[in-house]
Amino acid sequence: YPLILAASLAATSTYAANPDQGETLAKRWCTGCHLVAADQKAAPTEAPPFASVAKRPGFAAAKIAFFLLDPHPKMPNMELSRDEAADIAAYISALK
Repeated sequence: YPLILAASLAATSTYAANPDQGETLAKRWCTGCHLVAADQKAAPTEAPPFASVAKRPGFAAAKIAFFLLDPHPKMPNMELSRDEAADIAAYISALK
């Protein structure tokens, strides 16, 4: 089931994903832990910078979008919509 959901998310959201909106969302939600943009001086935690995430082997925007819909315990529950998760993933992908 999770694989089908990820494939569905990739098929529907990737085309509509807006990296500019993703940057806006990332700056709002993610800068508390991650270095999300070049104009940010430093990340306040040891969370990986978004550019490093984008350059990881096997990186796929669809995987990140799916992950953001069900974040790990250390992340706040942002309750992102599928489109918002896809936008953030598209922004991260643009940092390659």
